[in-house]
Amino acid sequence: MFKGHHFYHQHVRRAIIAFGTLFNNIQVRRTNAAGEITESLFVPLSYAPKQKFISRIRELPEIENRPMEITLPRIGFEITNFTYDPSRKLAITQNTRAINPDTNGVRYAYTSTPYNMGISLSVFAKNQDDALQIVEQIFPFFNPDFSITVNEIPELGVKRDLQIILESVNYNDEYEGSFDKRLSIIWDFNFSIKLNFYGYVTDATLIKTTIQNLYNDNALNSATTPTNTTVGTSITTVVDPTTAVPTDAYNYITEFDSIFTPG
Repeated sequence: MFKGHHFYHQHVRRAIIAFGTLFNNIQVRRTNAAGEITESLFVPLSYAPKQKFISRIRELPEIENRPMEITLPRIGFEITNFTYDPSRKLAITQNTRAINPDTNGVRYAYTSTPYNMGISLSVFAKNQDDALQIVEQIFPFFNPDFSITVNEIPELGVKRDLQIILESVNYNDEYEGSFDKRLSIIWDFNFSIKLNFYGYVTDATLIKTTIQNLYNDNALNSATTPTNTTVGTSITTVVDPTTAVPTDAYNYITEFDSIFTPG
């Protein structure tokens, strides 16, 4: 595409995995009249559209003949949108640099582009108590955000806290058809994840010599002929040894020379 560089940093994939790990260990426990636990189960989690679960539930056969019944409770989530976040924009000329272990040189990528990724998470249950147990294991951790550290771009050693914000919660329960049909209980959580998208990572040219010319004759400001023979100082800095790479031990040698007017 742009400039013919292929790159893939798996930003969305990492965010999806990080998001899923927050909800893959939720349990539901059922008790008898004496308060004793009779059943304990982990709630299945999957990446799938909400409508897929709803359609599967509504297409179930009659109550007395359900050999292929979908397991409930269940949690599903999906990406809903991407929006640019101008509030996190940085100067496009900034860059992130790191040592390239393969060449002992330096590689870099320009500043990331900020986007917010919307994710919808839905909780499906067939009774109120199961649904409320799941919901109460989610609410306390979002006030309204929760952060998890991800290895954002390993090539540059960049690790960042991924901010996950709970934007809204919706609740719905309904019977489909007659009262002998299943009660459909659905909680919808809408999240926003702050992502940063990096471009391609490229090797940088090592700068081993710098030259600074500093002028001190006021005549230069008015574009007139300098009145002094010496008009400034040239400062030259060189890496010693010149064969050094960033992982080596090295020093700087600095030389100061006077700048003279011609003639």
